[in-house]
Amino acid sequence: MEFLKRTWAEINLDALKHNIEAIRSAVPPQTGIIAVVKADAYGHGDGYIAGELEQLGIHFFAVSNLEEALSLRRKGVKGDILILGPTPYRRAADLAGYGITQTVYSSQYAGDLSRAAVAAGVKVHCHIKLDTGMGRIGFVVREDQDPAEEIKQVTSLPGLQFDGIFSHFSSADDITPEGEAYTMLQQQRFDRTVAALEAAGIHFTCRHLQNSAGIENERSCQYDYVRAGIILYGMPVDTKKGCALDLQPLLSIRSVVTMVKTLHAGNAVSYGRHYTTDKDRIIATVPIGYADGYLRCMSGKASVLIRGKRARVIGNVCMDQIMVDVTDIPGVSEEDIVTIVGTDGDDCITFDELAGYADTISYELFCLIGKRVPRVYYREGKEVGAVNYLIDEPLTNLPE
Repeated sequence: MEFLKRTWAEINLDALKHNIEAIRSAVPPQTGIIAVVKADAYGHGDGYIAGELEQLGIHFFAVSNLEEALSLRRKGVKGDILILGPTPYRRAADLAGYGITQTVYSSQYAGDLSRAAVAAGVKVHCHIKLDTGMGRIGFVVREDQDPAEEIKQVTSLPGLQFDGIFSHFSSADDITPEGEAYTMLQQQRFDRTVAALEAAGIHFTCRHLQNSAGIENERSCQYDYVRAGIILYGMPVDTKKGCALDLQPLLSIRSVVTMVKTLHAGNAVSYGRHYTTDKDRIIATVPIGYADGYLRCMSGKASVLIRGKRARVIGNVCMDQIMVDVTDIPGVSEEDIVTIVGTDGDDCITFDELAGYADTISYELFCLIGKRVPRVYYREGKEVGAVNYLIDEPLTNLPE
């Protein structure tokens, strides 16, 4: 297909199924999975990933905001959707009309949302968010701060139906004694508040605390749901001994060689002339750049794979192209496949490797994959669909 002549992302749906099975093996049979598909399913394509997850028996999704939730509805997702962040309270009718659950994180917001819901003649489904130590949004729970009475008043507001309560581990991937102690403290704060509300007759059918790292490291937690984020997509987190799940990465990024040239000694390459050839060098140009999410700070550090061999990026990464040294790789020619992330032969480049060059985390690199990078989906080694964000329609029809 024509898009294969530039840069594209390959997404392995078999790996998604494998990861769901691994997550299910780590939680009690009665515990449900909330699939976190915010940020376009971490760059993997929200509609396609959520649709595939529904086929795998996942019917609860979490997103960041109303626009992401509406994106799923427009793409045919039928399951429950929880918005983890704020939604303008004036959109109460949209929340109710599209069957979207809203996080409530303060008395002020609850009151505003209640009034908007009553004015619109609707009832908005809600989850209470507790801040047990993240310091972000939520009713603050600390040893000297007990929000139970405040939450009791909130749950009596008209126009709102409270189905769930949750919090978020800040450091479940910190497996030091200090990190583990803090995670335990967060769990204790959560349990204490839920118990106080239950004792007051306020019951929730959807309690959830574990994020990806919590699923792997905090196996003693037993709530109604877990929230699977980065591990859905096969990326590892730091785990205690014996807790790591067998995960498979979904996403690879490929490109092609567009030009091969020989530059003699003393020739500068790319903007700023930060690289100059020390001898005759064979240089290949590859059409990927920082507009595609390949960060400029990886200049001179990262490598790509061509014909199963590593070729180092030389000179500064451009907006649309990079140059790599293929002097030691015989026979490189135009339209050779270039692996930016993924496996070629016996070698593999991971998002974690690239994140190390950029002094960041793999999550950020996922979210930075540009809209002009088509997502191509594979099952059992065969292409089953693709999405191109730069045209109005999918390149191929999505499965029913």
